[in-house]
Amino acid sequence: MQVKPKKSLGQNFLIDNNIIEKISTITEITNKEILEVGPGTGNLTSFLLKKKPKKFYAIEKDKNLYSLLVSKFKNKIEIKNLDVLKTDLNKISKKKLIVFGNLPYNISTEIICNWITSYKKEAWFDELILMFQKEVAERIIAEENTSNYGRLSILCKWRLNIKKVFDISPNCFFPRPKIESSVLHFTLKKDYELLKNPKDLEFLTRIFFNQRRKMIKNPMRQLFNNYPQISQKLNLDLNMRPQNLSLNQYFKLVKEYEKLRS
Repeated sequence: MQVKPKKSLGQNFLIDNNIIEKISTITEITNKEILEVGPGTGNLTSFLLKKKPKKFYAIEKDKNLYSLLVSKFKNKIEIKNLDVLKTDLNKISKKKLIVFGNLPYNISTEIICNWITSYKKEAWFDELILMFQKEVAERIIAEENTSNYGRLSILCKWRLNIKKVFDISPNCFFPRPKIESSVLHFTLKKDYELLKNPKDLEFLTRIFFNQRRKMIKNPMRQLFNNYPQISQKLNLDLNMRPQNLSLNQYFKLVKEYEKLRS
C-alpha cells in the first residue's frame, strides 16, 4: 500500500536510515513505555521497536497512514487514529512516556505549548525527542537578549531542560522540504517556579511579545493598573524590550498577575 504525503497535514517523511538510527539511540527506551506522534509510514517506528520498549503507543491522524501502520506492525504497537491536538495524552498510560515525534511544521509550536500547559504538577511524559523546523528549534532554545528569545523559549524552559541534538538536511525527507530541521531532546526539570495556572504564562508572554520591539511599559500598562508599583517591586526598567527580561522576571510577573485575579 503506497501512501502519498499530504501537504495539508504538513507531511514530510524521514527516509534517511542513518538519521533514523541516530534518533532511535538518543535515549534508552528498552523496557520503557513510549509514544510516537505522527509515525507516518513507520520508518522510525521500525527502528524504535528494535530497542524493545515495554509498551509502544502511536497516534496518527491520517486514516490511510493509520491503516498502513496497523497492517505493517499489527499488535506490536497500540495505534490510535486521532488528532494529537484534540487528544488528552494524560489518559494514554499510567506511566510517564518517552515521546518521539516528527511534528508537522505547521502545528509544531501549538503542540509543544499544549503539552507544557496541559498539566499543573505532574507531567504525563518523562522525555520528549522531537523534530522541528530549524527556525522553530532556534526560538525554543534561544537565550534572553537575543532576537529569537520569546514566548516559546520562556514556556519551554519553564519546566524543561532542552538540548539540541543535531540538524537534519532537507535531503533526508520525502517530499524534500525547503528548510532544515533540528532534533531537540527535552527532559523534566526537578525544580521550577510553581504557577497557579500554566496558561497564565502563555497569556502573559503572548501580550509582551506581540509588541516585542516596543518598551515593556506598553504590555505592563495593559496587564496591570498599578504597573509603576509592580515594575518597582520587581526592579524592572520600563524602557527595556521584552527580550531583555529573564525567565525569572517573567515568572514573577505571572505571580503578580495571578495575585490580581485571585
